This record gives sequence, structure tokens and C-alpha cells, in this order.
Amino acid sequence: MSAIVSKTARIRYALFLFLLFVVVMAAIWLAVVVSISTAPTATDLQVGDVSNQEILAPFAISYTSDVLTERRRETAAALVSPRYTVPDTSQARQQLDQMRAALTYISSVRADTFASFDQKLADLAALQSVQLSQGTAEAILNLSESRWQAVQQESLVVLERVMRNTIREDQVEDTRRSVPNLVSLSLPEDQAAIVAELVAAFIVPNSFYSESLTEAARQQAIAAVEPYNVTYATGETVVRRGQRVTETEIEALQHLGLAQTETRWQDYAADGLIVILCAGLILLYLRRHSELTADGRKLLILTGLFLAFLVGARFILPLHEVLPYIYPMGAYALVVSGLFGTELAIVTVIPLTLLSVYGHSVSFELSLYYIVASMYGVLIPKREQRITAYVWSGITVAVAGAAVLVAYLLPQAEPDWMMLARLAGFSLLNGVLVSGFSVLLQFLLAPLLGQITPLQLLELSRPDHPLLSYLMHHAPGTYQHSLQVANLAEQAAEAIGANSLLTRVGTLYHDVGKTINPQFFIENQAPGQINTHEDLDPVESAAIIISHVTDGLELARKNKLPKRILDFISEHHGDMITYYQWTQALKLVDGDASKLDKEFFRYPGPRPQSRETALVMLADGCEARVRAQRPADVEALREIIKDTVEKRVDSGQLDQTDLTLQDLDIIINTYTATLKGIYHPRVEYPTFDAPTRPNPLLAWRPAELPEEDQEPQSEQSSIEIEQRR
Repeated sequence: MSAIVSKTARIRYALFLFLLFVVVMAAIWLAVVVSISTAPTATDLQVGDVSNQEILAPFAISYTSDVLTERRRETAAALVSPRYTVPDTSQARQQLDQMRAALTYISSVRADTFASFDQKLADLAALQSVQLSQGTAEAILNLSESRWQAVQQESLVVLERVMRNTIREDQVEDTRRSVPNLVSLSLPEDQAAIVAELVAAFIVPNSFYSESLTEAARQQAIAAVEPYNVTYATGETVVRRGQRVTETEIEALQHLGLAQTETRWQDYAADGLIVILCAGLILLYLRRHSELTADGRKLLILTGLFLAFLVGARFILPLHEVLPYIYPMGAYALVVSGLFGTELAIVTVIPLTLLSVYGHSVSFELSLYYIVASMYGVLIPKREQRITAYVWSGITVAVAGAAVLVAYLLPQAEPDWMMLARLAGFSLLNGVLVSGFSVLLQFLLAPLLGQITPLQLLELSRPDHPLLSYLMHHAPGTYQHSLQVANLAEQAAEAIGANSLLTRVGTLYHDVGKTINPQFFIENQAPGQINTHEDLDPVESAAIIISHVTDGLELARKNKLPKRILDFISEHHGDMITYYQWTQALKLVDGDASKLDKEFFRYPGPRPQSRETALVMLADGCEARVRAQRPADVEALREIIKDTVEKRVDSGQLDQTDLTLQDLDIIINTYTATLKGIYHPRVEYPTFDAPTRPNPLLAWRPAELPEEDQEPQSEQSSIEIEQRR
């Protein structure tokens, strides 16, 4: 069944790619054909042209508009909802029969006294109509006969109830997920799970989309549309000057005998040829990089950007002689580079430029202007996580564009220096627009791809952000801890080439869940305060510690934080266990781990999925251990950090990131250097003999260091580490 579904999904996606290609090719061809690069006359106006004169009706006329009538018919047909067949009861009976056969087979396997348990499992695995999981198969074999009879009866009842309802092809998975809610509550939970799995395997669609019924409904809706009549009085304006001509106006001109209906097929063929050549260049690139075609959302955004800039160029460039030098074509290259990569930006900006300037009077000059400036903009070394990167890219685009214009106009016999200065100024304005559009478009499109922009990160890093402000006021110790971990992780991100701004901002929010119960975390407890965890059951204590992850996710979602920030909250502990509470629980059962459920002490995870969240996990653990254990020298400090990193590696916490051994070595060195500066040894001041007479200047004594600055005992160290993390 899964193989069929997978094959169907592949076929549908292939069809989607084909339709997308056809639509994009048609849109590009239309954008090129419907060009206003030359001023139209009254007799050769085409749809989309701008009229250079006002055209009036020479006489009164009334006619049936085929264009408007067809539009109404198309609208009526589009409003018709899909039609489906009525539920097929024979399908339900067939599935019930198949279930009875499967249940009979399972009963025979259970009753086989000569087969071993493993042989019975193998026999159940050979069942074709339902693929039972290993756990379910074992549970079925271990059921008593009476319980098995109850499971069989309930399975048939639930399947019949489900199949009586309408189930369409796109509702199968939802229906399967709802099966557990239909199982009788009188059954124990384990038997209910068996029933749910058995029933889900036999749920199939019983109502299917009917093209014939839908088409009949569309035809009926189309037939109900009345013809649309248009009337013009003598002298009434048909086409206004300076406005684009619509299809209905062209139809009116044809009825009035004012439009030329002949078209040059050679022009259309030439337009089509240039479109095919440019599209072929992009297709050849996509063929070598199939990962780009595997994500439909990326393709839609990329094609949308391409078409938006192409259509904009085709209709804006001819309006005024200076507009081509201001149009921010480089913004396309910068946005694509930021969202998809530099290589794709360079490959696609070339055909985009060629299609945009095709047919323009200075197409060669504009091609050099756009392509050279765009390439310099995307290739200049920069750090994309900084807003200033876009400023420098815009400056580079402006300078490169101006250089192209100078190189193109300077060889003329008598260069027009005033024109050259004007074009250089327009190039500078172009660079400003490129920077602005790049930041704006990436800000709007990045969330659609699950990305986050530098502008969003800077906004989230502000201390007056509601959630950061809430953390600062309700858990000030946690806030200070987050700042230290953020500094630590950010420097490591810089060192290994990860996104340092994302790492810092994500770290600021990673422990925000501690604001729900701040007093249960040691960094928020006053010196000398009794630790609230000492009187709690280890399971309850672990639940409080672990809950700061789920509480943090809830707060983050409530404050609409981006998903990439939520990843830091959910992944910074991975699926590790709360070591201190686990150790305390073992003591209560005399070290017998079989009496405990380790899952009660495990964080929900998942494990880190990126380098940035892995850095926070390592920084969080290292900072907590160093603060609690207070190493005496740099070597001891490095050993603590190295041990923390190795334990995360050995437990598989970093398996799903792309951190290398070289990265880990750099991280250890960076954390060592940073923490050495934070937790450096204190100077031990000498003592002096008391003076013979009181001296007010010597009466003052420094207060004792807070308890957290003293060397903790081993057990206390563990709980401090657990609470600080």
C-alpha cells in the first residue's frame, strides 16, 4: 500500500513540475510578446500596449461581447465545486470480508500448538492484507482467547462504523488517525491499540472524484450564463490615452473597425525562440542540481521572483529613458543568493536580463549593466547575517554599474560628460533600490522557506522585546545565564563559520521556559536559600526541570517566535537525562535501575539538527559545569569542557548535525579561551594584623562571596549544573 501511495505521490509531483514548466514558459512568452518597447498606433494596438492617443467611437454601436461573456462563463465554471460519487457500500463489505479473513488467519496462527512463538510471529508477518508491527503481533499472541475474541468483535464493529461514512482519497489518513476515538472505552488501552491498528489497515476510500459529474455541473453553469451586451454612444471614449489596452477594448475596436486584426507570426516565433533558449539554460542547470526540483515551495518562490522581475522590467523599462538604469535588477540576484545560493543567482540572472532587455533600443548596454553589477553584488565577500552586508552589496552594484556605463560611453568621439554624470547618479540610486528591495523581499520570503532574516534577528535581540523583557524581570538569573551562554556560543559560531547572529539570538531565548517556575532553578535563588529540589521526589524534581523546555516552546509560540528560534528551545538539551535526579532516584531503589523508568528523567528532544543549536547545547553544558565546579587552572577548565563535549558526542546528541572533528576542536579551544576570561582565578589577598587603635578606614570588611562563587561539593555541583542548564 505504501509503495502505491509513494508512486502516486511521485506521479503527482512530476505532473506538478510539468504544469509549472508549461505555465512559466507561457508566462515568460507572454511577458516578452506583450511588450511596450515601441509606441503603438491606433491601428496596431495589442493587449497590454499603452495607447498614445484617445480613441472615440465614431458611431453608436451595440454588440454581444464574446470576451466578457467568456469570462463570465469561466468564472461560473470555476465556482463549481468538485463532484464525488456516493459512498460505495460494496467497498465497505469487501473490506469487512478481508478483515474477517485476516482475523481468521490470525486466530489459526494463535491456535497452532506446534509452532514456536517466533514461528507464529513470522506467520503473522506473512499476512498480506495487514502489516502488523512487531509489538502488536506479540501483543496479539499474548492475549487470552476471551480478550482476542473481544478484539475481533470490536475491530469488525469499528471498521463497519468507519466505512459507513464518506471517505475520499484525501481523507484516508485523517480517518485512520480518528480510529482510536471510535474504539470502545470498555477495552483496555493495549487492546484498543490493537483494534486501532487492525482497523486502520483496512480503511480505503469509498467516494471518488467524478470528472464526468463535475464537468456536467460546469457545463450546466456555463449554459446558465446570459450573453453580455456592450453599448457605445457616438463620441464615447473607447481607449484612453496613456492607459494599457485591455482585451475588451481591443474587441470594441474590432467591432468599430478601428483595430488591425493581422499579426506577424515571425515576431511571435522569434519571441518564442529566445524564451526557449533562456529557459533551456535554466533547465540544464536544474537537471544537474536535482535537489532544487525536489522542493515544490522553493520552485514556486523562485519562479515567482523570476516572473515578477521579468514582468516588471518588460513594462517599466520602456516608459522612460532613465528607468532602465534605476530598475533594481540586482535585487533579484541578491535575494536568490540569500535564499538559494550564489550559483543559482548567477545562472538565473543571465536569462532574466536577456529576456528583460530583449527588443530594447539599448539592449546590449543594459545587458552588461545588469549582469556585471548583479554578479559583483552576489560575489563580493560579505556576512549575510548582517544588515550591513546588503548595504555593501548595494554600493558594489552601484559602483560596478557606473563602471560599465563609463566603459561603454567613454570611447565615444565626444563623450557627453553631463549625461555620464547623470547615468552615474542613476546607478547610485539603483544601488540604493537594490539594497532596499533585497532586505524587504528576503524579509517577506525567508519565513516561507523556514528561514529567518537578519532584520528579524535584530528585532528579536532587542532587550525590550516582550518575551526577553519578561525573562529579564521574572528570572533575572536565567537572563544573565542566557547572556553568558549567548556570548560563548556566538564566539564559537564565528570561529567555525556558522550563523553567529542566529546562534546568539536563539541562545537568548533557549531557557525562556524557566520563567514559569524561576524559583526551581538555582541561578534565580538567593544565596543561602534552601534548594527547593532537596525535598522533592526525584521524578517530580525531574519533571520540573524538564518542563522548562515545553514551557519555553509554549511561550515562544504564544509570542509568535520564528521556528528557527523554537529549535533552540527544543533542541538545546536533546534527549539527554537529568543526571542529578536520576542519580537520586537510583539511591532510593538501592541502585536497581530496573525499578525505574528512565523516560521520566529524559528531555523530550529532539537532538540538535543544526550546528547553531548544537553550539548552544555545548555552551550551555560547559558554562553550567564550569560555574559549578570552579576549575583551579586552565588545564582543568579545558578538561571539563572537553569532557562535556565528548559526552555529548558519545551519547549521539550531535549525530544529526554536520559538525566535524575539526569544528569540535575549535569549539573546545574557543570555549576554553572565553570561560578562562569569565571564571579566572581570584587574587588571594593577604591578611593584616589588627591596628592598635580603631581606624574608620580599616573598619570596613568586604562581604563574603556568594555561595555560588565557592567550590561546590560533588552532589551540589550536579544539581547546580542540572538547574543552570
